[in-house]
Amino acid sequence: MRLVLATFVLSACAVVPTPESLARQGYRPLFDGAALSGWHGQRHFDPYKLAAMSAEERAKLRAEDDATMAAHWRVENGELVNDGNGAYLTTDAVFGDAEYVLEYKTVALADSGIYLRGCPQVQIWDYTEAGGKWKLGADKGSGGLWNNDKHERFPPKVADKPFGEWNRLEIRQLGERVWVKLNGVVTVDGVVMENYWNRALPLPASGPLQLQTHGGEIRFRELWVREIPADEANAMLRALHGDRFVSVFDGASWQGWQGDTDSYEIEDGAIRCKAGKGGNVFTERSYSDFAVQLQFKVPPGGNNGLAIRYPGKGDPAYAGFEVQVLDDSAEKYAKLQPYQYHGSVYGMVPSMRGYQRPVGEWNFEVVTVRGSHFTVELNGTVIVDADVAGLESHLENHVGKDNTAGFFGFCGHNDPVSFRDIRIADLTDSR
Repeated sequence: MRLVLATFVLSACAVVPTPESLARQGYRPLFDGAALSGWHGQRHFDPYKLAAMSAEERAKLRAEDDATMAAHWRVENGELVNDGNGAYLTTDAVFGDAEYVLEYKTVALADSGIYLRGCPQVQIWDYTEAGGKWKLGADKGSGGLWNNDKHERFPPKVADKPFGEWNRLEIRQLGERVWVKLNGVVTVDGVVMENYWNRALPLPASGPLQLQTHGGEIRFRELWVREIPADEANAMLRALHGDRFVSVFDGASWQGWQGDTDSYEIEDGAIRCKAGKGGNVFTERSYSDFAVQLQFKVPPGGNNGLAIRYPGKGDPAYAGFEVQVLDDSAEKYAKLQPYQYHGSVYGMVPSMRGYQRPVGEWNFEVVTVRGSHFTVELNGTVIVDADVAGLESHLENHVGKDNTAGFFGFCGHNDPVSFRDIRIADLTDSR
């Protein structure tokens, strides 16, 4: 899956944008050219361990890292300069979906990188044979996701400029995927960035930008960030999945749908469960293997569900499958079972939590069912990837857990949860 990079600020343009043009596009500076305000020091350190520390332990670590930052980082002629030592320069702010622009200049034997969401890294290093790291992949050049294990690591070609010249990086991060241009050359094209700190988990939903350095002097300048708004991110994610999906909701009527339509309403192009109402609405067409792509919005404490392979009668969670739709942040849901939170295959497979947008914003989700395999992608991050064949259900009388076909729909639970842009791809013949 690839997303065209034409929307990057420098997309194939020979003219480098000015600060004024970047500002007009919604970018803001991360460095004012004069001081280290907005940044702190942080060594290469596991963020999960950092979060588990006491406040006192974190403060002690920060003080040590700030001291080495002050000793080894300086501002000179509007540039950030590091001598190859000390803690990494780390933004005080954290970012989720975002685009970055920055320039760097380095020297022979130096090694560096850009940590995204606190994870390593977009690689910067000495790409020459004399640098001594060809056996590690330095001959492939900078700009790759070197710390990946299962997904692409290296750029398709060397795009580094000679030492002493400024290099320009453009980076987009959308969900767990990353795009990179180095000096106008695409070096990463929509590749999943793995969670270096815990490869069993997806990339964190947010985190700081870090400027890693060791082995030699490196300079940075013109650091800019643009945070991608939810609606724009959703549109990008929709495009990422291509043209295989077909709309199953016209935004205005119940054509192609059946069930308890009196318990739902159509407003502003969305299906919404009426407050205080339950019931299920579902497609007239039955599906076996399929993928559904949609946007949803939950109110505070909202609860609904996606009916999967539903036979048309009974509770979808028992008569078929339900992929949970829930406001995970609600206090009243704090003590649910893991298989009850948003995105879970209800009663069977727990999801990875922490990837929902704030309550009241539209989320983008894709659920894919092939045979007994379920994949749930939320806002660009896979939160469920599991085969339910042979799994024991935690639900009593889960008679539908072996269903191979059925209707798709929504499971009302008395809350005004909304759904829009509902599209389905039939995958029956694609296995």
